[in-house]
This record gives sequence, C-alpha cells and structure tokens, in this order.
Amino acid sequence: MSKKPIVALIYDFDGTLSPGNMQEFGFIQAVGKTKEEFWKMSDGIAVGQDASNVLAYMKLMFDEARQAGIPLRRSKFKEFGKHIELFDGVEKWFGMVNAYGRQKGVQVEHYINSSGLKEIIEGSPIAKEFKHIYAGTFIYSPDGVAEWPGIAVDHTAKTQFLFKISKGITSQHDSKMVNSSIADDKKRIPFSNMIYFGDGETDIPCMKIVGMFGGNPVAVYDPESPKKKAVAQKLKRQGRVNFITPAIYTPDSRTFSIVKGIIDRIKADDDLRRLACFK
Repeated sequence: MSKKPIVALIYDFDGTLSPGNMQEFGFIQAVGKTKEEFWKMSDGIAVGQDASNVLAYMKLMFDEARQAGIPLRRSKFKEFGKHIELFDGVEKWFGMVNAYGRQKGVQVEHYINSSGLKEIIEGSPIAKEFKHIYAGTFIYSPDGVAEWPGIAVDHTAKTQFLFKISKGITSQHDSKMVNSSIADDKKRIPFSNMIYFGDGETDIPCMKIVGMFGGNPVAVYDPESPKKKAVAQKLKRQGRVNFITPAIYTPDSRTFSIVKGIIDRIKADDDLRRLACFK
C-alpha cells in the first residue's frame, strides 16, 4: 500500500503562535524587570560585545536569575512555559489541521523552529502537538540546573533544521547526517510539502529556502499591530513569502483557508505523480 504524503507545518514561535517573546510570560517578571528593561539590556550586551543576540539574551537570563536567587532548572523553565499567551485559535488549531489532512488523505506533522528556548516551549499548553521542537537549550548539571548555553539558534542557524525535518533527523547536535546526500525522492518530507510560518525578518532565511525549493512560506502578523502587518506586507512585496495572514487560527480564519488550499494542492500533485509512474 502506498504511503500517504507527509505535510510539515513548521512554526517560528514568538510573534507567530504567541503575541510576545516567551521570556515575557513569567521569567522577566520573576527577575524583577520589565520586558523593555530586559531587552534593552540584552541588546546592550550584543552591541557592546559585538555578540550574537541569542547568546546575549541567554547570558542575561543566566546572570539575572543568579542575581535574583532563582535557580534556572528545567522544571522552572517549563513552569514559565505554562503562562505563555497564544494567538486566537492556536490551542485547537493542530487538531483541526490534522483532521483536514486525514480527510484529504495526507499525514500532517507540526514542528517548532525557534530562536527561543526549547525548555520553555516544552512547558507550554501546546507542546504535545509537535513532532519535534527545534530551539535553543542550556547545558544542565546532573541535578538539572542550567550551567551554560548548549544550543543557540539564530536566524541563519534555523535553516539547518529545515534540512533535518526533510531528512527525518531529530538530533539537534547532528552535523553528519544533515549534510549527507539523499535523493529528493528518498527524503522523508520534500520541501514542496513544507509550510513555514514566520512573523518577521529573522525568518527570511527559512522563508527563502522553503520557497526556493517549492514549499510555501507564510508571513503571519499580530492583527492588533499595524507595524507587524507592514512587515508582513513588505515580505510579500519582496517575494519572501507566498501568503500573508493575520495570526488567527480559528476555523473561519484566512490562515486555515490558506493551509487547506496548500494541502489540497500537495495531495493533487502527489496523485498526479503516482499516475505518471504507472507502467
């Protein structure tokens, strides 16, 4: 029996599924800062040291938690994750898309590709919906206390995870299998079967790669932010994305209409390929 085609929905997290940065829903408050103060300090480290923005915020989290007497444990990060706010419809979105995929004869999988922290996302109400979460992590002591950055994911590093998803690799540290040559028809998920959701310019490398190989990059924006909408419109004008949509994930949303249309096309293309292979 022929396998069903797999459709991968790949999401940035902050600004895409959630209206804010994940550190803003518990951690920043716990260390006695406002979000404006925290990000100004983080940017100051990055600019002053000519350093990675991601490593700068990870260092600041480490330093501020130590100063506040808060041990950065895996369990504590997951506790912060429980308080993450989500855009309208997100919690029911995954089951809704999965059901549509089954109806159309495709297998749907969901992935996170984020510059945020995996441990916080794992504590969120939607963590169980993802096949895998690719994101930054800390290195932990035997008793679970963060000691050092383990993986820092910036906007270009995120592109490697697209190739890992395509090849079915879940290891974040792997650098051998991801660079191995695999024929397109042997890849678990071809790029043409990917839908990438992002909200800003840091997603451009991923959007570019997905679109270049026949996939479907989508820019979402906070419906309450004209500035965010302008960014999405700019991405569309520049040809970075195929679609833009408000970050609303309800059954009657434009977002769901776009995804249904893409699933329909992927299924039709797969049917035609199978017909063409008949001997």
